[in-house]
Amino acid sequence: MKESKEMKIVTLCQQGSCCPVVKITDTQVEIGEKDNICVLTREYWETLKEKILNKEI
Repeated sequence: MKESKEMKIVTLCQQGSCCPVVKITDTQVEIGEKDNICVLTREYWETLKEKILNKEI
């Protein structure tokens, strides 16, 4: 299986300068901003996303 080295970065505000970002790679997801980062495995990220979409949190 070939591992992709691509990263998707999503800013959480329009200007992109003052808000946290979400960085998604094949193996992990980083949420936050400089000096305040939460790192999730892709499995935990999918669980979090599912719970948000199902309005459980």
